[in-house]
Formats: sequence, structure tokens, C-alpha cells
Amino acid sequence: MSKTKAEVMALLDKLPDDCSLEDVQYHLYVVEKIRRGIERAEKEGALSQNEVERKLTKWTSK
Repeated sequence: MSKTKAEVMALLDKLPDDCSLEDVQYHLYVVEKIRRGIERAEKEGALSQNEVERKLTKWTSK
């Protein structure tokens, strides 16, 4: 079984039995966005919490 298929099956197991197709689509969308974000951060780097807070302070203090 592929990794993707296993992840989808695990997701389906976590959702309630009465979930709608829209619920499944939404959760798959979120999982894919998170995956892409992680891949992008690994590729391009990411800011630390301190760096983000420092930048946010600069943006909000003007």
C-alpha cells in the first residue's frame, strides 16, 4: 500500500461515521496544505518563533 493511500485511510478512520463528503474533502485539503508547507519550509527555510515575533513587533508598532 502506498504512503498516500495509508494516510487517507488513517484520516478516514479518524473522522466520524456520519461525516459528509465535504468533510472528507476539507480534511484532505488541510492535510495537503500542511504537507506543502512543511516541504516548502524544508526547501526554503523558515523563521524561528523569535524572528516572527520581532518582525511582527516592527509591523505593528508603526
